[in-house]
This record gives sequence, C-alpha cells and structure tokens, in this order.
Amino acid sequence: MGRIAVRVQPRASRDEIAGEREGVLAVRVKAPPVDGRANEAVRRLVAKRVGVPPSRVRVVRGESARDKLLEIEGRDSDELRRALAPGD
Repeated sequence: MGRIAVRVQPRASRDEIAGEREGVLAVRVKAPPVDGRANEAVRRLVAKRVGVPPSRVRVVRGESARDKLLEIEGRDSDELRRALAPGD
C-alpha cells in the first residue's frame, strides 16, 4: 500500500496531473469542491493513471482541504511516483 501527497485545484478547465512541486503532486479537476465531487474526481483520475479501481484509492487526510494524502491499495510509493510522473 502506497501513499502520495497531492494538492488539488478544483474547477480547472480539465482533469489532469499537472506535475510535482516540492514533493507534492499537483492535480487539477473540473469538479467543484462541493459534496465531495472534487475528491471523487481526484480518486478516479489517480486510479485510472495507476491502474487500480477507484475503490482502492482513499483520501486519508485533507478531506475538505486542497492538500490531501491519498492511500492506494495494491501499489507501493515507488510504483505510484512512476505511474503518476508528468508526461506519462
């Protein structure tokens, strides 16, 4: 099980992994930060890039903040960094 820190920008023009800044993955999602929709969009985007079902991606810290800690079952932290690297 791996963990990765993300900073989320809701209401972006598109869903994307925008890169990494200071060890934190920048994620942009179209969904607004209302009723957990941005969190769900982040979970789905990360799951797709990593190759796991969205049910295996969980927000463990920062549920209502831009800075979040995600936990992904079935992948270690090194695999996550490679799968979520910009340009892939």
